[in-house]
Amino acid sequence: MDALADILMPFKETIGSIAAIVTIGQMFSGCFLCWDIYKQGSTRGVGIMPFLGGLVMSVLNLKFGYILRDDTMIQVNFVGLALNIVYLLIFFNYTTQKVKVWAQTGLAGAVSAALIAYANAEDPKLVENRFGMIITAFMFYLIASPLFDLKEIIKNKSTEGMPFPIILSGTVVTFMWLLYGITLRNTFIVLQNIVAFILCAVQLSLFVIYPAKPKTSEKTKTKAKKID
Repeated sequence: MDALADILMPFKETIGSIAAIVTIGQMFSGCFLCWDIYKQGSTRGVGIMPFLGGLVMSVLNLKFGYILRDDTMIQVNFVGLALNIVYLLIFFNYTTQKVKVWAQTGLAGAVSAALIAYANAEDPKLVENRFGMIITAFMFYLIASPLFDLKEIIKNKSTEGMPFPIILSGTVVTFMWLLYGITLRNTFIVLQNIVAFILCAVQLSLFVIYPAKPKTSEKTKTKAKKID
């Protein structure tokens, strides 16, 4: 890693800036899913997990930013929190399972509150590393969550329901942070993003093997029924 770090060192500031830009850009990837929801007039084929996960990650990283006293991290995750709230409102407006969505949102809020309470109660000397590990574990869970339906994906030979924009942007983001971690010679950041990049790459490969089937909007279905 030292040899590669020496090669990348002259580009350290550029790599860091690009990593920050693509991270902010990733937060807007939910717009594509919301556009799909709007076009088809329902949440069919679009799961709530990317939005709920994004909400929890924004809350946790916002708290982590306060722990580190990092203004940039606080500002970026405040934007992420606001965007994910908007995404959830759009999802709630179009879903037919509003009670279930309320329950899932409540659970996500409870988990966030519990972890924030832990961070406030933990020893200030230990909280940075321990809370950072919790965030990393949760991040791995979110990135790998689309693979939980791998059996169905293989069975149906379709990646419908997998959030392609989020997975694609996640691949770019983790790759840039991997490069940045190498320039810093930070083993923790490097290992964290190697795992995340591999998970994203595996999911991208599924879109090549099992392309998602074209979606039919609810409006189109209604017109088709009238014609029949």
